[in-house]
This record gives sequence, structure tokens and C-alpha cells, in this order.
Amino acid sequence: MKAFDSPAAWDRMEAYDATPWAAGDDEEAASAFLAKVADGGPALELGIGTGRVALALARSGVPVTGIESSPKMLEQLRAKPGGAELDVVLGDFADVPVEGEFSLVYCVYHSFFLLLTQEEQLRCFQNVADRLKDGGAFVLQTFVLDVDQYGRENWTDTMHLGDDEAVLLMSLHDADEQRVNRQQVVLSTSGSRFYPMSFRYAWPSELDLMARMAGLTREERRTGWDGEPFPHPGHVTVYRKSE
Repeated sequence: MKAFDSPAAWDRMEAYDATPWAAGDDEEAASAFLAKVADGGPALELGIGTGRVALALARSGVPVTGIESSPKMLEQLRAKPGGAELDVVLGDFADVPVEGEFSLVYCVYHSFFLLLTQEEQLRCFQNVADRLKDGGAFVLQTFVLDVDQYGRENWTDTMHLGDDEAVLLMSLHDADEQRVNRQQVVLSTSGSRFYPMSFRYAWPSELDLMARMAGLTREERRTGWDGEPFPHPGHVTVYRKSE
């Protein structure tokens, strides 16, 4: 099971941004929302990956720092225009291993759930609170597990289907641990590729409790970056540190 837990699993994703089933397509909307929340102050991204959102946010004039655990992801970030200029730390974002204070800390595309225990997730909230300026915000983009999936031990989804390639997402679910181990299987005429991953989902109320324990207050929860109302399978939440 170690491969599911390791940053090396992400190192296998040799062309993350080029895979339509892997990355989101909301960086412009995300960066516009995050820039408003940052209000001119510096921002920190947890799990910056290939810089999909961070680079868009930096182009809007917000100074961005990042934390990433996968060296291969960082290589892809550095190869992009502007990527070499970003200040990025290689490490575990649960520890928030950076200096200074930030007006905004954010974690997008469900990456927060890559912290695989409740203890790690709570530690992350507490460390984020320590890095936030008074009045600063922690923004999380996460999902709510479908109720039909919660009652199942396993399922398989078709993520992509083409003339010479198919992508399947196979999931094993542990409801007690709120954990899903997954294998993303790419079947093509040139062979097969496997991308293991694991996540530990948390319910919205659980995230709110972690925030309160860390001294943060929920300010807003919306379906997406454009302000659609909650509830929805995916959501964006803003937590605020008191001034």
C-alpha cells in the first residue's frame, strides 16, 4: 500500500497538465477569486503541483509561494513561463515549512485530502493559522463524497474514452477511516500505465471543526469560484483569522 501514500506516485504523472482527466480547468476563475481574497498581500499555495493556479495568480500581481512534495511536479512547474521565479519549498504541506506571514493560504482541487489522517489535516490547519496574518484567509477547494459512494466498498468510473485510449478510475473505500485508495489505469494501443493515489475525505462540518480548533472562523462556503450556492459535490470554503 506504500505506493498510494508516497509522493513518488505523483512523480509518475509525467504530463499532468496534458491529461484531461487529471487536472481542473478553472485556473482563471480560481485566480480571480483568490486575488480578491489576498487583497494585495502575499499568498501561499499548499500542494502547488505544476503551478496551474499559482502561475495565473502570480500574473495578477499577487506574490505567490508554494509547497510541493513531488520533485517531478516541480520540474514541470519550473519549465513553464514564470515558473522559475516562484519561491517553492519541497516538503510536506501539512507542516507548512515556510517562513513569514501570508494574507492568503490556499489549497485547490481537493489536494487537502491528500493528507491521509485526521491528525495530519488538523495539524495543517493549525500550522496554516500560524502562518496567516491577522485577518488573513485560508481557502480550501474540496468535495463532498457522494452518498451512494459512501455506502459502497468499491467502484469503477470511466474518466476518458477515445479511439485508442481509455482511462478507468478504480476505487477501494474504507468508510471507518474516510479513506479511498485509487488506481488510475490508462489503457492504450501503446500499453498500460498506472497512477496510484489515496485520499482521506472530510465532511464540511469536520473541516469547520478543525478550523475552529485552529482559531479560524468560517466566513463563506460556496459551490465554486463564481459564487454558486452550497450544497454541491464540490465546494470552496473561506476560513478567516481574526484581526
